[in-house]
Amino acid sequence: MKKRLLCLLLALALPLGLCACGDTAAGDDAAAAAPSTPEPPPPPEPDPAEVYVDSLTPAQQAAQLFFARCPDVGAVDLAAQYDIGGYILFGRDFEGQTPESVTQTIQSYQDAAATPMLIGVDEEGGTVTRVSAYGAFRPAGRFQSPQALFAAGGLDRITEDTAEKDALLSSLGINVNLAPVCDVSTDPADFIYARAFGQDAAATSDYVRTVVGQMEADGMGMVLKHFPGYGSNADTHTGIAQDDRPLGQFREVDFLPFAAGIEAGAQAVLVCHNIVSCMDDTLPASLSPAVHDILRDELGFDGVVMTDDLVMQAITDYTGDADAAVLAVQAGNDMLISSDFVTQYNAVLAAVEDGTIDADRIRQSAVRVVRWKMQLGLIDG
Repeated sequence: MKKRLLCLLLALALPLGLCACGDTAAGDDAAAAAPSTPEPPPPPEPDPAEVYVDSLTPAQQAAQLFFARCPDVGAVDLAAQYDIGGYILFGRDFEGQTPESVTQTIQSYQDAAATPMLIGVDEEGGTVTRVSAYGAFRPAGRFQSPQALFAAGGLDRITEDTAEKDALLSSLGINVNLAPVCDVSTDPADFIYARAFGQDAAATSDYVRTVVGQMEADGMGMVLKHFPGYGSNADTHTGIAQDDRPLGQFREVDFLPFAAGIEAGAQAVLVCHNIVSCMDDTLPASLSPAVHDILRDELGFDGVVMTDDLVMQAITDYTGDADAAVLAVQAGNDMLISSDFVTQYNAVLAAVEDGTIDADRIRQSAVRVVRWKMQLGLIDG
């Protein structure tokens, strides 16, 4: 009887124990399934270009917007005084010089500048050769035009030539070649034809893509020019040119080589001085917010946008030096090519001080310029 009672009690206790064990397991599962508080995301890394620019004074930020023609005297002192964004060299800077003397001179500019400088040149080949025009720099003679190169060996010859140019310029301390020319021109009567690839938009796009890819591989800064496309217009070095072509033609033809260059990684685009009536029938393209909006929004370009030289007659006929610089910044340019740096720099600085140009507008462009310098390895970033 006692044994039966003990067995009965054990039989009743066993399910209760199992239930208790089951409850514990369920509790453990519930605890494991309870959502944990997520770790907050790490703060975004600061943009090195923004950090660098924020360490500059407002006057230094404004000076970074200038790609100035290198003066024939006092260039070292000017670079030290203003912290200029860069110097563009012309034929006079190479005439009678040697590779060694030019290298030393360029290094003296870099040593004087608080911020490493862009040192640029127009070495397109053919009719525009600032360096190879002098045998001391290229005994074989001037670099050939894109048309001559292509006729001799297609895009492979273009690639070889680009690599040779990049190597020569780099050896001298030049870090930007204002090339390639992206203008579509198939008419030998056009002003721009001799400098262009000389074929249709598709072939010109292939050429631009090839050159940009090689320049990027070589660490050479490049500038696509002359946006939105020169067409058959007259020489803006000597006066105002009016372009009355419809917008559709630009979209179907002229924009294509620029789009190809941008897609290939181009770092800068130069805007011409033509008045392009379908985009802005009043202002030269280089001074037109509407033209810059198309480049930014329609073509998606977020690199450095620069003017052609603001003392070319197309601009001086339109407005004075000082006004041109202020209008250029207001239009959306990040760099101003200037043969009258001191006048135009002071005009921009005064416009910031009186509120005509917002200080953040200057900062935005200075960040783009410094970011380009970081891409070229001139500034750590």
